[in-house]
Amino acid sequence: MKKLFLLLVAVSLLACGGRRETAQNSEIVDAFAAAGMRLLGETVSARDFTLPLVTASGGIHEETVTLSDLRGNVVFLKFWATWCGPCRAGMPPMESLYNRFRDKNFEMLAVNIRERDTDVLAFMETSNLSFPALLDSDASVSASYGVQAVPTMFLIDKEGRIIARFVGSLDWDSPQFHAALEMLLDT
Repeated sequence: MKKLFLLLVAVSLLACGGRRETAQNSEIVDAFAAAGMRLLGETVSARDFTLPLVTASGGIHEETVTLSDLRGNVVFLKFWATWCGPCRAGMPPMESLYNRFRDKNFEMLAVNIRERDTDVLAFMETSNLSFPALLDSDASVSASYGVQAVPTMFLIDKEGRIIARFVGSLDWDSPQFHAALEMLLDT
């Protein structure tokens, strides 16, 4: 099982393309480990994308979000679906995390895979979520990131490098994750 996991991580890194670099300093690595998330030993540049935006406060827009426009910020990128129980359960802690760090060079993007915009909008409104939800209606972006299960989350540093990939649920609103994220934001 461990070998399969390592193989999937390697394949997803290759799928993301880009330049490989060494991960963060050991303090940051240790802080994320304490929060239950292992940082990647080598980072790669995140593949750029542009997707349509949906927000609970403003409805469905013609507006789009381009990942490269967020360079200079730490980006929490989550691939999800409304039918996914762990995805749904992870949204309130994500909202808390977003509200806590959104004014500190932190961006959160929830990329919904292959669902109707009206379903995504209804879920965002019902759940009182204010962070940006994007629509990957043909699953091309999730495929380019090697996403095979939801929820899958990527953490992207200020230089646009993927430093972590996490499949499954984690308490994003824990004091340990806050401390690790603070350290990353301060670099």
